[in-house]
Amino acid sequence: MCNWGMVPGELTGRAPLGFAVPLGDGLACVVDAEPLNWLTPLTSMFLHGSWGHILGNCLFFWVFGNNVEDSMGRARFLVFYLVCGLVAAGAHVMIDPGSPVPTVGASGAISGVLGAYLVLYPRVRVKLLLPLFIIFTFVSLPAWVVLIYWFVLQVITGLPQLMTLRPEVSGGVAVWAHIGGFVAGMVLIKLFENRNYTYRRTSWRHRLHPDHP
Repeated sequence: MCNWGMVPGELTGRAPLGFAVPLGDGLACVVDAEPLNWLTPLTSMFLHGSWGHILGNCLFFWVFGNNVEDSMGRARFLVFYLVCGLVAAGAHVMIDPGSPVPTVGASGAISGVLGAYLVLYPRVRVKLLLPLFIIFTFVSLPAWVVLIYWFVLQVITGLPQLMTLRPEVSGGVAVWAHIGGFVAGMVLIKLFENRNYTYRRTSWRHRLHPDHP
């Protein structure tokens, strides 16, 4: 995490040298000016802080990722995913340029997938497991309701950080990476979408399952 996580303050040169960021269990990351690793905005996407962190990201990726991939093909999707992740990392650095805290996780890239899904499939219904008094129940809602609600929550969480320039008010979550990735996905999807690929894929499935739409 210390070597391959993204430290905004190291990239901008604004983090206090020698500052130790505690990681728990007696471990810490120490801000160091050398060697500067410019690959960390990319490598940090493949690191996570906990099992809950990675499983939560996998859940969103599983629900929304396959349909977005179907709209462009695997190779384009990989490039789209990485570009959204890099834009998300840039947004986080812009908002918190002096942070000495390593940033890890695929949330920014996956937020780009969510933004693309909102543009491509706003009316597709998504099943959610929600608490209803003392029990949980499945609720089916249009994707645009779910995704806009999620995006608004990110903005509400991120605004205090933007106004106070204090990252701790967002609870240690890089919400502006989420916001930047989501907006990037909405903007970039039309550049990456391949309608011919979508048509070929749909036609191929129809030949295998002619009774299905």
